[in-house]
Amino acid sequence: MKKKTALVCGAGGFIGGHLVNRLKKEGYWVRGVDIKKHDFEESVADEFVLADLREDASWLKIFDRPFDEVYQLAADMGGAGYIFTGNHDVEVMHNSASINLNALNYGYKVGIKKIFYASSACIYPAYNQTDPNNPKCNEESAYPAEPDSEYGWEKLFSERLYFAYMRNNGMDVRVARFHNIFGPQGTWTGGKEKAPAAMCRKVAEAKKGGEIEIWGDGLQTRSFLYIDECLEGIRRLMNSKDFHGPVNIGSEEMVTINELAEMVMKVAKKKVGLKHIKGPLGVRGRNSDNKLIKKSLGWAPNYPLIKGLEKTYRWIDGQVN
Repeated sequence: MKKKTALVCGAGGFIGGHLVNRLKKEGYWVRGVDIKKHDFEESVADEFVLADLREDASWLKIFDRPFDEVYQLAADMGGAGYIFTGNHDVEVMHNSASINLNALNYGYKVGIKKIFYASSACIYPAYNQTDPNNPKCNEESAYPAEPDSEYGWEKLFSERLYFAYMRNNGMDVRVARFHNIFGPQGTWTGGKEKAPAAMCRKVAEAKKGGEIEIWGDGLQTRSFLYIDECLEGIRRLMNSKDFHGPVNIGSEEMVTINELAEMVMKVAKKKVGLKHIKGPLGVRGRNSDNKLIKKSLGWAPNYPLIKGLEKTYRWIDGQVN
């Protein structure tokens, strides 16, 4: 039986790297592509191509053979410290939009039929996320649109671009909105890390009885999804017969940032104080709404946050020490 083939764009990144591993375990022949190699492990992809996906010439090189499935996760992105300061808006919008325009343009030209696009919960309107205890993030609430960042606006534009290619050009498009994916082998320092990794690093580096810094009052809420659950959601969406999304892939276990810090301390068996300082915050509250994924795929993430933090903290503590 002929192996299925997959192209993973963004394979040098956190989710893309894990996705390559998952597809290989499922028996796929995989080509990974990214502007850089993975920071923490050697890719198990059958081929790994270093390429700038903003450039037309890169796609001509990448699409030199047909693929059964394409996974487009490549983007210019990072945590709150990168996305919400406003200092990187031009790069975020230009780089990511260029990648998506190229993926679809060249994918269509060479006959790619099935393509997955990784969108984000950042597309949801800021006006529905002002109450930290009752954010509204069901899929149909995306409009009227008012994302809280240019990153969110680019993601929303690209969602529409993918579905336009499906309507006009017959491509089989699948779109998921990720909610704060975390786990081992993700960025944990340098300014692009997300809250769970940043918290694990801060606690790992802190002395017992010391303190760590938290942006804002720490009462802003989020949900965080462990990487293995994200991969399961991606694969179920791609394997579904006729469900295209967009669909949330996230956890419904909502916590405050202060509670996240306390959970990491519990995992680390280390008590430190919290020092609240000014910093970029994003929306006041966000949580995945999983009604649609349950209805459409008969499944929803349910892995406890504390278990994911245990695995992630062990890995980051090893990096720090």
